[in-house]
Amino acid sequence: MTIRVAIADDHKLLLGALEAMLAPEPDIEVVGTANDGIALLELVARKKPDVVVADIGMPRMNGLEAVQRMLALNRTARVIVLSGFTDKRFVLEALNAGAAGYVAKMSAADQLPRAIRSVAQGGTYLCPESAGAVVESIREKGRRGSASAPQSLAPRERDVVRLLAEGKTSPEIAEELGITANTVDTHRRNILRKLGLHSVAEVVRYAIRNGLVTP
Repeated sequence: MTIRVAIADDHKLLLGALEAMLAPEPDIEVVGTANDGIALLELVARKKPDVVVADIGMPRMNGLEAVQRMLALNRTARVIVLSGFTDKRFVLEALNAGAAGYVAKMSAADQLPRAIRSVAQGGTYLCPESAGAVVESIREKGRRGSASAPQSLAPRERDVVRLLAEGKTSPEIAEELGITANTVDTHRRNILRKLGLHSVAEVVRYAIRNGLVTP
């Protein structure tokens, strides 16, 4: 089956080069080209391509906004962002906008036909340069998450959280659990520190969110 492709870039020489590059591919047909985001939307509405290849930086409407508008009209559309930038910010913005693929312009000759086939079959495709940026972003999030994630509560601390959320005072909690009020206060301080909270009200919200009590 032939994959029908539309290409958008504000550099006419690059458009011509991309068309010429894809012409020998027996299963890929370029059905139209556009020089800006508005023209791309009109082209997509008219030709209904299987895959859209779009640059990020285009006049009148940038590629990311065009991607979002296309997908709002047709959730089955498959979009590859073709960009001169492989910084993680651009890659993540493209993926968050709904792009199924990201290819660096420097890698287009080698990577674009492969990317088109991959997304046309329902997959995703990241060229090596953009994949590296995504991996680094995931690692950074993991490091931040590890550093800021709340510590787990001990069973007795969970009991204290539950009773605080039920409106019990420290003496009442102490009596129910068979411990001293000073021990309850120590548990409260440890709970706030472990969860990164600052008040009993925040503890109550935590207890409700985590199913320790019902609202």
